[in-house]
Amino acid sequence: MVGSALVRQLSRKPGVSIVTRTRQELDLANQQGVADFFAQQDIDEVYLGAAKVGGIHANDTYPAEFIYDNLMVECNVIHQAWKNGVKKLLFLGSSCIYPRLASQPISETELMQGPLEPTNEPYALAKIAGIKLCESYNRQYGTDYRSVMPTNLYGPGDNYHPQNSHVIPALLRRFHEAVQSRAEGITIWGTGKALREFLHVDDMADASILIMNLSPERYAQLTEPRMSHINVGSGVDCSIAELANTIREVTGFTGTIDYDTDKPDGSPRKLMDNSKLRSLGWEPGYSLKTGLEDAYEWYRRNIDKVRA
Repeated sequence: MVGSALVRQLSRKPGVSIVTRTRQELDLANQQGVADFFAQQDIDEVYLGAAKVGGIHANDTYPAEFIYDNLMVECNVIHQAWKNGVKKLLFLGSSCIYPRLASQPISETELMQGPLEPTNEPYALAKIAGIKLCESYNRQYGTDYRSVMPTNLYGPGDNYHPQNSHVIPALLRRFHEAVQSRAEGITIWGTGKALREFLHVDDMADASILIMNLSPERYAQLTEPRMSHINVGSGVDCSIAELANTIREVTGFTGTIDYDTDKPDGSPRKLMDNSKLRSLGWEPGYSLKTGLEDAYEWYRRNIDKVRA
């Protein structure tokens, strides 16, 4: 999803040649495969958005896969980028790097200041390692490897798997299917009280390209050598119940919404402090409502593909 959004925006820029590989063409967890790929290409910049991702259920069910796969991808790509002379790289992390009970809104300095949310701790640890990989190569080899920490993303190209998707695609699919089946109601995990921030993936891509293209001097003004990541978020959060009601409106569902309070909420609140990004004059282009409408339109156009 993120990679596709980056490609859409970068392809509009004159003089840019984009090198990509599908998951089937190149397994980024395969050390030799990644080494061969970089040796055969002439690459100036790397946007590292590839990751194994999923919602609470997927993270809690497959913790070994989430920590192993993400560590392997990061280690292979970052190391081979350096080994093959790539001076600029942007690593995309996640807001789950922050402590479960971090001060709100979450500033970059909250990193490693407390215990992580247990349901996604392995994924979070892998993403923290990615930040520290970038910082370590910068310190030792003089590279310009930067990190951005997006809030919860959604939009075209999202994963709509019925068990392993994030909350927005999961709810869009469930509400859509409830409309189609004329269901009287649906049940959602948790209390509905947890607060979450969401950002359309095209806004994330726009912010990522902006940060990648900052001069080294400007980036250094915003960060520190061992606290080098920048938050990317909308600056606005809502409860899961409010999100569900907005998706109800977008999909036209008229039934009831119930909450299974025996299921986990995850972190009680995750709102990013994006003051560093906003100091650059950046603002998101999508509101939550218009972003959800765009995501739902993409889902309906691609419904046969995402259900495959």
